[in-house]
Amino acid sequence: MKRIQLSRDALYRGPLILVNALHGVAFDRPETLTPVADNVLLEKQASSLLNELMREIGGWDSIVPVSGWRSMAEQQAIWDDCLRESGQEYTRTYVALPGHSEHQTGLAIDLGLRGEHIDFICPDFPDTGICGQFRKLAAKYGFILRYPPGKEAVTGIGCEPWHFRYVGIPHARIMEENRQTLEEYTEYIRQFDSPVHPCCIRIGGRAIYVSYVPAAPEETVIEVNETAPFHISGNNVDGFVLTQWA
Repeated sequence: MKRIQLSRDALYRGPLILVNALHGVAFDRPETLTPVADNVLLEKQASSLLNELMREIGGWDSIVPVSGWRSMAEQQAIWDDCLRESGQEYTRTYVALPGHSEHQTGLAIDLGLRGEHIDFICPDFPDTGICGQFRKLAAKYGFILRYPPGKEAVTGIGCEPWHFRYVGIPHARIMEENRQTLEEYTEYIRQFDSPVHPCCIRIGGRAIYVSYVPAAPEETVIEVNETAPFHISGNNVDGFVLTQWA
């Protein structure tokens, strides 16, 4: 077994960090950003898998990346402009508070159907056609619909059919199967608080185990099987999620 030592800062980084009105972004800019298209940036792994998904469906011919990573200043400007033009109720429904936006993580992207006019705040992304194909394959590539209908009370944000969030594999698959938001998944995975009794999912005939490790006050030590691939992500709340491939 290999011992992994994680500083307190690691709690606030990784594809499974929960960002919402209660849990803000703890850094100014992600360490690895890469262009998806034009001036739209995403975290490197998220960008790579998004492009793989788009290649499978020929998506970039009809789908436009509307908004990816945003700086704190950009999020503040969007908030202020929307507040001025559309009022408080609309703004709080569709725009996250500056410092609490998933777009500041580099893990979220707004997508729109290509057209003559694209609404920057609420782009058109229907359930049918090429957009429907994207939805069906999103979890396979580690993406979830972050703000689904019927979950407004959980997420604190109105339904946004265009807003997708990279959480990684197998987490997107588990969330899809359980119809969970990231808030619900963060809570759900806490019950698997031992690598001896993890959450298990099989993808392509291979077992993947997911478990939760609470964060220590200063440094957290996690033991992993170094003979198999693994990944550790902070949850931005109180612990880490360990993913191990059998």
